[in-house]
Parts: sequence; structure tokens; C-alpha cells
Amino acid sequence: MPPDNSRRPGELVFIVLILLASAWLFWQSVLISGFSGLSTPGVFPMLASGVMVISGLWILRDTARRPSGGGGVGRFVRQITPLRQMVMLGLVAIYVAVMPWLGFVVASGLFLLVSIGFLWRRNVFMTAGISAVALGAIYLIFRVAFQVVLPRGTLLQGLF
Repeated sequence: MPPDNSRRPGELVFIVLILLASAWLFWQSVLISGFSGLSTPGVFPMLASGVMVISGLWILRDTARRPSGGGGVGRFVRQITPLRQMVMLGLVAIYVAVMPWLGFVVASGLFLLVSIGFLWRRNVFMTAGISAVALGAIYLIFRVAFQVVLPRGTLLQGLF
């Protein structure tokens, strides 16, 4: 069976975004020290981002030449953004948003409970147990062993 040589959904948009990011990184590396010499601090970033821009242009040329795989937005949604991934992305966004108010321990505990429950779909007590063990291990490793100061939150300030 010959390989499918058509573009995948969102591939052209993705490479354009990568190319724009590479060009911005190149500009930022030029601002470090400009083209003032071969031993200046910006030389390596300019080389790296320059290779990224050239590679991006090459990939864009090849991608634009390939025929579209068809399906449009519907295919993109089915293949790139399935419901399960979008729910997890939403849960991560909520987790990041509520951490300043609830603090690390409460926000992480709730995130683990809801996300494991959503992905595993098993007994709620087993899900709660696994979430508690994972949160306890994370707390011990980061707070006790590495002595990382974890966000406390403003809503429940005196509790954790």
C-alpha cells in the first residue's frame, strides 16, 4: 500500500505558526548583540534560530506543494481535537486558574480527582485513593525532600 502523500489536517497552519515563531526568535537573538562579531553572545542563538527559519521555509514549501487531505474543519476536529483531549485541556486551564486561590495542595487534589475520574471511569473511592496517594507522593518529594515552597492560595490561607 503506497503511503498517503496528502496534507494532514492543520499541518499547513502549524508550519506557518512554527515559521513565525522561528522568525520572532531570530529577531530576538539579533537584539542580543546584533551582527557585531563572531564571539558575541547572540551568535549561537542567531545560528540556531536561523537554521529554524531556513528549515521552516523548506518544510513550508514541501507542505504547500502536497495536496490537501480533504475533510476540512470536521477532519481536524475529529483527528486533532477529540473530546477527551479538549476536556483535559479545559481541566488543566481551570487548575492553573484556581491554584492562586485554592493553593497547590487543594487545587492539585481536586485536579487529580476529577481528571483520574474522567479518564479512568472506575470506582470513586479507588479514584480518590489513587489521587490521595499521588498527591501525598508529590507533596513529600517537592515540599519535604526538595523543600520547594508550594503556593498556599488566598482563599484557604490558614489551612495549608
